[in-house]
Amino acid sequence: SEAWKHHKTVLKQFLAGFTSETSMSLALYSALHKPLRDHIEQYILLLTKLNEVLKEGSEKDVVTSAIKEYVKLESFICQVLDEACFTKSLWESLGCKFTDMLCVPERRLLEDSKNLHISASTNRSDRILLFDDVLVLIQGNSFQSFDLKLVWVDENCSEKSAPGLYGLRIITPEETFFLSAKDLQIKAVWQWKLNQAVRQALNGKRDFPLWGQTGEGSEPPSCRFFTYVFRLEGKFKSASYEGEWHGGKPHGKGTLKWRDGRNHVGDFKEGLEHGFGICLVPRRSQDRYDCYKCHWYEGKMRGYGICEYGNDMVYKGYFKENVRQGFGILENLSAENPFKYTGQWENDKKNGYGVWEDKDRGERYIGTWLNDHKHGQGIVVTQSGVCYQRTFHADKMVGSGILLLEDDSVYEGNFMEDLTFVGKGKLSFANGFILEGTFTNKLGQGLQTHGILNTSNEQLDDRITKAQLGLEEFPVEKRWKGIYDQFLEFIHSGCKEEMEESFTGFHIQTSKELRKSQEYLFCQRGTEDVSWKIEDILEELVQHQGLESLQSYLEKALKSSLHPLGKLLKALTIAFQATYSGIGANRHLLTMAQEEVKYYAKKIWEFYQGLLHLALEQKGQLPAKCVDGETRYVDQKACSVVLPLILPCFYPELFMLYMLYHEREDDLYCQGIVDLSLFPDIKLLEFLDVQKHLWPLKDLTLTTNQRRSLIKDKCFLSATECLQKLITTVDPREKLVILQKTYEEIESTVSRVVEKDYKLPMDDLLPLLMYVVSRAKIQHLGAEIHLIRDLMDPTNQGGLYDFLLTALEVRKCFRVTAA
Repeated sequence: SEAWKHHKTVLKQFLAGFTSETSMSLALYSALHKPLRDHIEQYILLLTKLNEVLKEGSEKDVVTSAIKEYVKLESFICQVLDEACFTKSLWESLGCKFTDMLCVPERRLLEDSKNLHISASTNRSDRILLFDDVLVLIQGNSFQSFDLKLVWVDENCSEKSAPGLYGLRIITPEETFFLSAKDLQIKAVWQWKLNQAVRQALNGKRDFPLWGQTGEGSEPPSCRFFTYVFRLEGKFKSASYEGEWHGGKPHGKGTLKWRDGRNHVGDFKEGLEHGFGICLVPRRSQDRYDCYKCHWYEGKMRGYGICEYGNDMVYKGYFKENVRQGFGILENLSAENPFKYTGQWENDKKNGYGVWEDKDRGERYIGTWLNDHKHGQGIVVTQSGVCYQRTFHADKMVGSGILLLEDDSVYEGNFMEDLTFVGKGKLSFANGFILEGTFTNKLGQGLQTHGILNTSNEQLDDRITKAQLGLEEFPVEKRWKGIYDQFLEFIHSGCKEEMEESFTGFHIQTSKELRKSQEYLFCQRGTEDVSWKIEDILEELVQHQGLESLQSYLEKALKSSLHPLGKLLKALTIAFQATYSGIGANRHLLTMAQEEVKYYAKKIWEFYQGLLHLALEQKGQLPAKCVDGETRYVDQKACSVVLPLILPCFYPELFMLYMLYHEREDDLYCQGIVDLSLFPDIKLLEFLDVQKHLWPLKDLTLTTNQRRSLIKDKCFLSATECLQKLITTVDPREKLVILQKTYEEIESTVSRVVEKDYKLPMDDLLPLLMYVVSRAKIQHLGAEIHLIRDLMDPTNQGGLYDFLLTALEVRKCFRVTAA
């Protein structure tokens, strides 16, 4: 080598008989190789003689084994020396151009197509050289080299070989070509040597003996970890990939880095991004990045993701073919023009039903969109309480609409964006006056009108002042379709676990949660989470079909962020809050919200049925079909089983709407309660016309200097305390049970007073119930009553429950008292 040539003086001190005329290679061979080889031959001879005189036994076995190892060593030395000679001959035969590029001191030639003939694909190469680290194809005055660590050999390519030829397919990261031999044995030798060379290159060491039996197997691993820079034109040109490979393609976990600053870290499949990945894309105009943390399918974004853009916007939602598609939320977090859009996307634009909140203007738009513009029917709710419904065309209001003012006035007609009336219209005042005509608004002159003022009406009907918007314009089954479609697609896919977060991931709302969810999916799970694996979920569904067992199971599933039904509920909760919380808390949206919650329950029940159907199918069972009255059955189950379980998620926003809707009646009721609370028990019983023989006077325990007529809050105390529990639960079923127990407590107290079992007739029950209500002092009782009526199980309608609810509607009595 060059090192020895530059140190001939030093070499003389160690090599006896070395002169300037002596061949360097011969001198080194004499000093290093020959003595070692002679020693090994002597050891083999000595051990062989010893083996001949030893008797059969353990000692003879040890000597025999030692002889074999020395023979291997002798063979190894011979093979290494042959390789070196083979390689040296190659360097001498190749031109200077190839030698300068390929000649490396430690590189050894393992096979040459001139010695063992094999040819590459047509016009591919004149000569094929297999070294211990690279495979080289020589074509004329040029060559290609392939790192053996990223070479895969596939023998199953007979369909690509010409008749009479036996082929091998060579796979590399960017090219695939074929080697063909006329003889099957030659093909087998090349295949074996290629695989051996690849495996040794991956292991970083040579086999011992070199081409002998090693016990490691001849096949190199198909899965590897390596770094490679792509050169050819394509999606990954100039990108560096570090990660797992399979069959010549990125497969598994890896990292892609482009020269322009783009990065992609995540899962790959057959050379494409597939699974969860994080992609950083630099913005041209700013020193910032767009960060995409989402699911990928065959190289494109598909499924749920969180994208943090460099301009302070964040998108959380679904993608398809690299664009926003389906349900999603886009929020501008910057101080300048902050907004939030929650709704449907199509081809990267806002399309379909959605909610837009302009935080600067304090407005919320609920309606339809087309190509990023408000288009179609829409409702606008303002922070001041004003609410209107109009038709929009490309963000502009067209035609007439209805404007509901905070003072209960209602305007029907045309109006401007600043809510000034213009053109023909009708203004109905809360006191019943109606002004109908033409409105104008001239600069400096204020609002002017030419029309007729009708003062004959006493007061506007509640149907006008409490008009409910959006019911016909936005059918409940067409709202949030993007959420339902994802879960439906997940069920149709067979609930494959690797696709779970892609379809059902909307419960994840932060990047930290997103990473945790991926760790949950792809890492070993703890014992506490085992029951929420998809296969366990489907197994458990079959075991919980009885009513009580099912309710318990659904309650646990809906509370879990890992169960598909729990994820669906979380997504619906986000959509509901985006519509009806904060600015959206407007009484004119109550019915819209109420029917939406009921529809949620129906859809969750349908998805539960879909999961159960899939679970039964996988077990070879068929679920019972319900053809006649199926819709009624679904509605009944949704209302009786699912609705009470999901109501706590929507209760704060929903009950706020009920309170706003019944605000005036409840204010009168509260004033009546305040007035009646001043009455002592006896005076109040007398005022409410409760028959005297039903008065529990024994409960009025007197202390010193007390008069019975002045004692308060002692009669029917147990019933009062029971009714006060009405506000401690959100479940309509539990509220009805509380009402029933209140009734039973009243009846029990009366039975104790009259000293016999006493069934209260309706004429006696009503004033007693009014007494208990006045003492319970429940705020917003009107809202509570109507919420129970609207959301209770239809099977509970009629009978005692209906009467108790009717009896609780005592606001007229309290209104008279307040007056």
